[in-house]
Amino acid sequence: MSYQITIKNSGKTFTANSDETVLEAALKQGINLPYGCKNGACGSCKGKVESGQVTHGNHSEKALPPEEAFNGAALFCCAKAQSDCVIDVKEVEGAGDIAIKKVPCRVSSLDRVTDDVVIVKLQLPATEKFQFLAGQYIEFLLKDKRRAYSLASAPHEEGPIELHIRHMPGGSFTDFVFGTAESGTMMKEKDILRFEGPLGSFILRDSEKPIIFIASGTGFAPIRGMIEHMRHEGIQRPMKLYWGGRRPKDFYRHELCLSWAKEIPGFEYIPVASDALPEDNWTGRTGFVHQAAMADNPDMSGYQVYACGAPIVVESAKNDFVAKCQLPDDEFYADAFTSAADLAKKAALSTTAS
Repeated sequence: MSYQITIKNSGKTFTANSDETVLEAALKQGINLPYGCKNGACGSCKGKVESGQVTHGNHSEKALPPEEAFNGAALFCCAKAQSDCVIDVKEVEGAGDIAIKKVPCRVSSLDRVTDDVVIVKLQLPATEKFQFLAGQYIEFLLKDKRRAYSLASAPHEEGPIELHIRHMPGGSFTDFVFGTAESGTMMKEKDILRFEGPLGSFILRDSEKPIIFIASGTGFAPIRGMIEHMRHEGIQRPMKLYWGGRRPKDFYRHELCLSWAKEIPGFEYIPVASDALPEDNWTGRTGFVHQAAMADNPDMSGYQVYACGAPIVVESAKNDFVAKCQLPDDEFYADAFTSAADLAKKAALSTTAS
């Protein structure tokens, strides 16, 4: 069965089969709805079903609490239409204009910047023109799985594309990247891989509002791309970057951020360490990164916020910024990183609940 889906605000329509998600159907037909993880974990695709019925697959209750679902909220990355529907969701301008494709690549360099973070650069074939928007991500196409990583590159930058990969102990792909004993092998320069992209709607929106960036850990990667893109394009919006890590070593591109603060008008850099040790001699901000942003910016009503990193950081930032700092709900843009372990836990909880 196929059903007609109408977007309330724009009046655009598309058809969705009962065996595909609303997001899948929209993207196939050139309509770009917001999304991040595509597996019901991050909440970026959340909207409302104004009329009609959908059913949900596995998803995180943090992304879609039961009471919100009862009141018509839906995660369109895992919602399947069961009738004609009218949905209320904010479309993303621009991202739908770039083709998603499968691309071969060669590992050109591996730079271990901390004990658990490596900057990987991928060289594309000379004939390959890979277009993307700052903030988007790619998915490696592995033998029996996919693994998603944000692009740290800006679209104008020539040469290899850059990824920031954190080691997740026990994770089959990152064990391979870091060459742990469990993996039995190690990623090396000149290795050949394939990926699909660009994906995601974590991109800059047209606005003159000042920006607050919230990064936790390697959530810095897409934000690095955004900031370099804005500098290249001469976009002069006030920006504040709050980068959270456990210890100072986690700010693995600290010198780059300091250079931005010197060179980009209206740019502020605030690193926040939650668990600095005495031997770190850390004299900067401490605590939770989103709380540091709240302390500095108690009124966010005139801001846009772009947040990326651990789901708990992204969720806490959105909830508190909207509830306590007057940030408009639709001016919070996020990409929450979800690991394979997170997804397995989500699936197990869903099976238990059913």
